[in-house]
Amino acid sequence: QLQASGGGLVQAGDSLRLSCAASGRTESFRHMAWFRQAPGKEREFVSVITGNGVVDLYADSVKGRFAITRDKDKNTVYLQMRSLKPEDTAVYYCAASDSGLPSTLVDRYNYWGQGTQVTVSS
Repeated sequence: QLQASGGGLVQAGDSLRLSCAASGRTESFRHMAWFRQAPGKEREFVSVITGNGVVDLYADSVKGRFAITRDKDKNTVYLQMRSLKPEDTAVYYCAASDSGLPSTLVDRYNYWGQGTQVTVSS
C-alpha cells in the first residue's frame, strides 16, 4: 500500500515536499516514482528512483527544480519541489514497480497511491 501526502495550495515560487509511505509488501517496491495528472490531461511522469537510490530520473519540465529521495528505513519516498509554477498544479501520485528497469511509463507500475493535490497560484 502507498500513501501519498504533503500536497497543498502554494504560490508560484514556493516549495513543497511530498511524501509517499509504503506499507505491506514493501520488498516488492523496487522502483518508486511520482506521476501527476492535471485536469483534462493524461497522467504524466515526474520522477523515479531505483531501489538502491543510485539512479533517479526526471521529466524535463521539473528537472533542476524537483528532487526525489528514498528513505529505505522508513519505507518512504519524498519529492522535494522548489520554484513551483502554476503549471505544476495537478494531483500527484506515487507508484511502485516490482520489476524491470526504472520506467517513465504509467503501465510499468503496478502499485499506486491515492494521490495528493498540489495547487500553485500565480
